[in-house]
Amino acid sequence: MIEIKIIDSAHQADINIPNQPFPVFGRMVPSYVDKSWSYTVERFEQETEMCFPDECYDYDEISNNTVFIGAYDNDVCIGLAVIQDGFFKYMYLYDLKVDSDYRHMGIAKQLIDKAKETAISKGCKGIYTIGQDNNLAACRFYIKSGFRIGGFDTEVYKGTVQEGKADIIFYLDC
Repeated sequence: MIEIKIIDSAHQADINIPNQPFPVFGRMVPSYVDKSWSYTVERFEQETEMCFPDECYDYDEISNNTVFIGAYDNDVCIGLAVIQDGFFKYMYLYDLKVDSDYRHMGIAKQLIDKAKETAISKGCKGIYTIGQDNNLAACRFYIKSGFRIGGFDTEVYKGTVQEGKADIIFYLDC
């Protein structure tokens, strides 16, 4: 049975579980018309794989404004959500990942649900996060989990190796 819990200092090593590859098979294309967001999907001709660099979280350095939520299978951390205090009434979902052997089992949704509980306990209105437009699986997951599109940044990757991509900002009310 999977257990979802806040990671405390005694289990701080669990916050640095490695990132794993994910499929890149399409792009979400947001549109803002008449003060309303919608989107279409572009499928790529060829599926590729991408993997984000591993984070090196320092529990002691950031735990004062960050909550680490772990998904555990028999005391082994197999999923992680990292939420941080925001500048306004939404907490920021900085990271969300699930071990590839455990994907498509509802674990990421359980992590989001625990993040919502945490946001409510801190008096927040909700959670926001950012998804790259070409990470279609993640973007669809956020929509399916109740997030809505609240913004689109086409400038963020200019001049980088990620040029041509954009960020979609997603919001979830508690």
